[in-house]
Amino acid sequence: MLVAIILRPACVLAQSTALPYNDSWTASVMFENDLFGNSDRSYTNGVKLSWISGDLTQYREAGRIPRWLSPLVDAMPFINETGLQRNVSFSLDQQIFTPADISVAELVTDDRPYAGWLNFSVAFHNKNLHRMDTVQLVFGVVGPAALGGDAQNFVHKVRDIPTARGWANQLRNEPGFNIVIERKRRLLQSTNPRGIGYDLISHYGGALGNVHIYGNAGIEARFGWNLPADFGLSMIRPGGEVSGPVDNTDPRLNLKSRFGAHLFAAVAGRLVGRNLFLDGNTFRDSHSVNKRHAVGDLIVGGSLLYRGVKLSYAQVWRTREFRNQPKFHNFGSIGLSWTF
Repeated sequence: MLVAIILRPACVLAQSTALPYNDSWTASVMFENDLFGNSDRSYTNGVKLSWISGDLTQYREAGRIPRWLSPLVDAMPFINETGLQRNVSFSLDQQIFTPADISVAELVTDDRPYAGWLNFSVAFHNKNLHRMDTVQLVFGVVGPAALGGDAQNFVHKVRDIPTARGWANQLRNEPGFNIVIERKRRLLQSTNPRGIGYDLISHYGGALGNVHIYGNAGIEARFGWNLPADFGLSMIRPGGEVSGPVDNTDPRLNLKSRFGAHLFAAVAGRLVGRNLFLDGNTFRDSHSVNKRHAVGDLIVGGSLLYRGVKLSYAQVWRTREFRNQPKFHNFGSIGLSWTF
């Protein structure tokens, strides 16, 4: 179903304008924390490292794809379409979730479970200036092996604040796998000779696996000077590695316009079938809560670009994710990428 949703409009969007290939890699680090929302609960922390390859004629050129995965990649017609750029991205990230009251050691039955999620992902991108298609494979572990409690309490000790006492109640160890498919489209784009411009970028897709099952969609508007030739804000979410430049009009690759600045605003929504961090473990009994099936985000922020560096900050307001959650959640997201 996910493949059908993405592939169906392909005939309408057959603007596969060939672009010059470049061999620039992009490395990025992202940090998200609800400290920027003056809280310490729910999705409380995330850290992600990503590497996006230069343009490839074949995915196996990246040299880091396991041999056992190559036949599967070659058999994916969705991401092997001719006339588009190909890129591979590799990511490692950790996310931490806690209830609101971390001062008690007992199980808080009416709040979300403690959980850590440590994962590695490989994503395959086909893109031109008008659209970007992504298939991402995510492999990881939930539970004590994800080191969520160790990471949170280490940081709390360093900052000399009370540690979380309820990690003994966290979700149990469980391997996690997801396949994520997403399409991004540049719906509008305009600029003037001074470099002032705007664009409008949509995304839609979904995920399937034991960690997440959902369908998602959203739209982002950007306005500023020397907008980057990429597909918008990168965040710690499946399919979120979009910081690599598409062509040499990007300020990070253009020697004549090496500085850029813009503001952005986005809305995004998900219809959720499964969220392991709320539904609990798949194969054994664990703490769980009654999730909400519709979740939305409102995102505002800005980005600065200089030479090969892009620095972004976003503030995210997320609607309630489960029935007893008292109010929306608010966190900040910082992204720093370097194209070289």
